Amino acid sequence: MANALQPNVTERARGQLVGYLRVSSDDQATARQLEGIELDRRFIDQASGKDTHRPELAALLTYVRDGDTVFIHSMDRLARNLDDLRRLVLSLTGRGVHVRFLKENLIFTGEDSPMNNLLLSVLGAVAQFERDLIRERQREGIAIAKRRGIYKGRRPALSKSQASDAARRMGAGESPSKLAREYNVSRQTLYRYRAPDARS
Repeated sequence: MANALQPNVTERARGQLVGYLRVSSDDQATARQLEGIELDRRFIDQASGKDTHRPELAALLTYVRDGDTVFIHSMDRLARNLDDLRRLVLSLTGRGVHVRFLKENLIFTGEDSPMNNLLLSVLGAVAQFERDLIRERQREGIAIAKRRGIYKGRRPALSKSQASDAARRMGAGESPSKLAREYNVSRQTLYRYRAPDARS
């Protein structure tokens, strides 16, 4: 019996099979997201899904063509709010690219049934609502801890001396990827420590 998650013959015949994976931090693994699926190309972002300003997502949007199919583990890997999710899916399908979400077992082609479009909106809205609830609980927990005088805030990823050293070395032209590995942080984290004149 064929695995429902695997690309079908029609998808393989239409164009390239492209995977998009996103993790929020260094300690999250991407392997399980599209495990065992034979893809022609993968784009992997290590970034928050709070918006769509992600380098590998931008590269994917430039790369895919009419006839390609984009495989994504779940809707929240592509976008964390309903507006971004709908805009990205409609943009891709409008160019003839199919979008397949494995966890939700949904595929969008641009010729979708009213039920499929409803599911995209409902599931995206439910996921956004759950994330909003989590953030609200976090804010409430922090407020309570502050009132009790026990909230210390997040520990900086780099110490002051490390941050200063990293900013100096980036300013001198050292590779951010190399420095990120050395300090065991993401490139996005490292970029926050760049000297102000290097951010323009």
